[in-house]
Amino acid sequence: MDKKYFKKLKPPDSPGIYFFKKGKDILYIGKATSLKDRIKSYFGKDLIETRGPVLLDMLFHANKIDWQATDSVLEALILEAELIKKNQPKYNTKEKSDKSFNYVCITKPARRGGEELPKVLIMRGKNLKKDNFSKTYGPFTNGGQLKEALKIIRPIFPFLDDKSKNYLEFYKQVFLVPDILTEQGIKQYKNNIKNLKLFFEGKKKRILQNLEKEMKEHAKKHKFEIAGEMKRQIFSLKHINDIALLKNERTKEKNSFRIEAYDIAHMGGKNMVGVMTVVEDEEALKHEYKKFSARGGYAFGGKTVLGNSKSNDVAALREVLERRLTHSEWTYPNLIVVDGAVAQMNVAENILKKMNLKIKVVAVVKDERHKPKSIMGDKEFIIKYKKDILLANSEAHRFAIAYHKNMRAKNFLR
Repeated sequence: MDKKYFKKLKPPDSPGIYFFKKGKDILYIGKATSLKDRIKSYFGKDLIETRGPVLLDMLFHANKIDWQATDSVLEALILEAELIKKNQPKYNTKEKSDKSFNYVCITKPARRGGEELPKVLIMRGKNLKKDNFSKTYGPFTNGGQLKEALKIIRPIFPFLDDKSKNYLEFYKQVFLVPDILTEQGIKQYKNNIKNLKLFFEGKKKRILQNLEKEMKEHAKKHKFEIAGEMKRQIFSLKHINDIALLKNERTKEKNSFRIEAYDIAHMGGKNMVGVMTVVEDEEALKHEYKKFSARGGYAFGGKTVLGNSKSNDVAALREVLERRLTHSEWTYPNLIVVDGAVAQMNVAENILKKMNLKIKVVAVVKDERHKPKSIMGDKEFIIKYKKDILLANSEAHRFAIAYHKNMRAKNFLR
């Protein structure tokens, strides 16, 4: 594929889902605030730096691009997760494999051994037992976006969550749950859950058809209050106010700068572990943090140093970086932050050079109390991203210490 192919496509400047295909096979699915801008970005010269070699390989094999426009970014976010789960595209590796991502889960109704009024919960993949729920939707890779999405949906179809028991009266006052103490309230609530399921399945048109039909029936029976509520829901669905999501997604598409920080923790060389943390646009992406521990065998042509009492921080950092950078399915960073000084910077830069990756490296130098004293590296990057660099480094130190303590406790009990 080349730019000539893109010029023939003419995708719309609207939210939606795009598909890279090889014949009828879907290779990759993504969402966009602007289909035009997002698809165009795949034909830029900096693709390997911004997307990584996995998507570069996908482009090499793809021979067709399709898309499905949506009325809002919210619908694109939900539809993307549903279609990835349904089609399992080869190159959506992150969404298929990472159990730390979030799912929207709806608890079972009473007739299936659950609750009279099902709740809507957010669960992490690693804690998810699908048999405990009537429906699960996801994974959603961005927890912040998912919470924002539920904030937008909840006033349209009010629902209970795991906090509702304590705040039920308050939620009723601000119309986040219907008055479920009446027979009509219970019926309305169950309809909300039914419509919520349809919405997460990308079936907004069916919801609108059902609501319009029911609204007319209630109006004929002079049940104007119920008909009025349905009219409100119809209007809200047709005019989804997802400005917060729109702003978040556009910022991510155009200006996202990914920083990965690495740190090593041990006690006298024992129980040595390494970690990776991720910061994008002043936000710590905890669902993308990674842990590295001893493999007990050979890695990268030599015996693993993690867990070896004779190993040192620099050797351990080398192993962690090598292990991480071979995972090209994980998005590559724009900047790598190491804890230390010249030795740590040299190790990182040598590995990147060996792997032919153009990623900048900075090192956070600490004082005797292990507080940041200075930052070594490209001054332009340091000035522009100092806050993010220090946040990533601080998170790496915290995460490494916590992981080391956990490993030490486990080994003590063996």
